[in-house]
Amino acid sequence: MHPELSAAARLGVFTSQEALRAGYDVEDIRSELRSRRWSRLRKGVYIATDELATATDRDRHLIDCVAVLLGLADRPVLSHASAARLHELIVPRSASDEVRLTTTGQWRRGRRYRVAQAALVAGETTPWLEFAATSVARTLVDCAREWSVTDAVVAMDSAINERKVTRAELLEAVLGGRHRVGIAKAARALGLADGRAESALETRGRLAILAAGLPRPELQVEIHDDGGRFLGRVDAWYEDAAVAIEFDGLVKYTDPRYASSAGQVLWLEKRREDAMRARGIRFVRIGNADLGPPWTETAGQIGALLAAPFIGLRRFRAVRTDEPDGASDVA
Repeated sequence: MHPELSAAARLGVFTSQEALRAGYDVEDIRSELRSRRWSRLRKGVYIATDELATATDRDRHLIDCVAVLLGLADRPVLSHASAARLHELIVPRSASDEVRLTTTGQWRRGRRYRVAQAALVAGETTPWLEFAATSVARTLVDCAREWSVTDAVVAMDSAINERKVTRAELLEAVLGGRHRVGIAKAARALGLADGRAESALETRGRLAILAAGLPRPELQVEIHDDGGRFLGRVDAWYEDAAVAIEFDGLVKYTDPRYASSAGQVLWLEKRREDAMRARGIRFVRIGNADLGPPWTETAGQIGALLAAPFIGLRRFRAVRTDEPDGASDVA
């Protein structure tokens, strides 16, 4: 491809007019398409076929976003699940791959895209290439108006944990959209969000605990012995009953950040849990499979443990941690 055309492309996407300005003529463009060196994305919008073939799912969606935007004169703002993919938020598998856009002008639909009509105030958009996208906070709230509460809370938890957004920014976005359809659902999701959750499993597990009528646990609590020595950190914690909840995802046993091998992870987990159990702390481990039909059994187990408060000398101390934009405290 001509270097001037490569320079003009965004995410590899270019228009027929840009190709003509780079020195190609109409027959050249037809030849590139016939030979399949270029692929047509939309009328008058192309990309090199090898770039398209190696694109990830996220990149392919953003390529589609660029192709749609280049064909729209009013240049609406990337929004909803499309902006969520841009910001690398957690998008549920059920989310459509339709390009989502927002404009202050007219609502409309086209081939594989939808443009919503809504107000966009200062601070709710961010530049992207030569276009714009809704901010992380506005994106999460717009998605939460449409997604299930669980999917919305998973995305909010992750974004807060990764410091992509603060709770205050999300609250401002909710208040700014108070007249929009579905905003009450977004507000409920924000009320359930907790940026201390470190995985989607932790979020889904916490919501399942609440749905079972059990109390809301503290998250990411550090346990120290009575001499002040750090024993470990537990995913969820019930102080009165001294019950620790651990959410066991496969990544813990396969990611080298935790240990050099799955066997070493298991050994370290055992040593950590043994030290806490020796001080009377009780454990419940929850995996993805437990959130299915067996959940009532696991919820009943947690409920039974909570019904029996811790009795005896406490040879440990639990230290609470706040969300990423907060401060730690003693439980």
